[in-house]
Amino acid sequence: MKREIDLGILFSRSGTYSLLGEASLTGARKAIAQVNSDPEFDLAFRAVERDPKGNVDDYAPLCEQILRESSARHIIGCTTSWSRKEVIPSLERADGALWYPVPHEGFETSDRIVYTHACPNQHLLPLLDHAFARHGTNSYLTGSNYIWGWEMNRLAREVGIRAGGSVLGERYLPLGATDVTRIVAEIGEMQPDFVLNQLIGPSQYAFLQAMADLRARDPYFAQGNCPVLSCNLTECELPAIGAAAEGVIAAGPWFCGMPDLAEGVERNFGSSFEVVAHASVIMLARLLHGRPGAENWPLAQLLALPQPSAMAINARTHHTRLPVVIAQVQGGVFVPLKIMGPVEGDPYLTLRSETPRPALRMVP
Repeated sequence: MKREIDLGILFSRSGTYSLLGEASLTGARKAIAQVNSDPEFDLAFRAVERDPKGNVDDYAPLCEQILRESSARHIIGCTTSWSRKEVIPSLERADGALWYPVPHEGFETSDRIVYTHACPNQHLLPLLDHAFARHGTNSYLTGSNYIWGWEMNRLAREVGIRAGGSVLGERYLPLGATDVTRIVAEIGEMQPDFVLNQLIGPSQYAFLQAMADLRARDPYFAQGNCPVLSCNLTECELPAIGAAAEGVIAAGPWFCGMPDLAEGVERNFGSSFEVVAHASVIMLARLLHGRPGAENWPLAQLLALPQPSAMAINARTHHTRLPVVIAQVQGGVFVPLKIMGPVEGDPYLTLRSETPRPALRMVP
């Protein structure tokens, strides 16, 4: 008989970034069902779900509730970096651990968190290298007004200037805000080589629609100049954006049609948010399999165990080795342009030995 282990699930199913939370929740639920039905595992997960509904003030109380009212020590959850940082004190007080399955801005390690999605050396830096070589080094930076946008754009500014480029403008919007008129007007006037877009949810949808309108009326932008780059746009949001997403270039560890990160086979996943949440549960199950009581071990002890998966977690940084894929929306779907890796997660960029140099632009 399988031993039952409570597993916390903490994703928002409504609010500004509900599509991202729903995608992650779907992946986690699929993995729980897979583990529970697989006779090769000696354990079964019992999901303890809570929904913060996009309210950042509810993440910490609901995290504490999971850890206090169940035997769960591990939680799969959080979408924004803001919410991730909110739950760290709760994890520390209640001796819990968070598996964070969405992209983040780096420059953080916590002994209470496993970072299973990409950090800047696995999304932003490869994406900028791609843009510098093909489009130029003069950028315009946008973002939602919280730590994800701030830190990603800070790093992009630093890397771009070192590569000989300029930041022609930088604007932020509150979460959920959709008035992008000033931002797009500035982009139209300045004609940067590319726009790095760190907006999320409806802000991003409004921005991409306004950029599509700009392309329709301005010959410069209609010629494929000034692509929009993203480190967090995935297939789970394409239906909400529609044709306005055409041409966006994104970086991530997975796009539809690629093999499952944890299993090495192609499965019916909808986005990297879904596949990484799925992989997080599977990796946790593998670490706990055959080790009764291991769910109560410190993360450092658990992550020191052998990890056969190519998607291995570094026991020192708690970051994950991942493929790096640059893809572009073409005909309504992401088409990979370049696949690299797997690349070790390097949250403090200590492994990047090369100082960015002025890029040689590829001319067709």
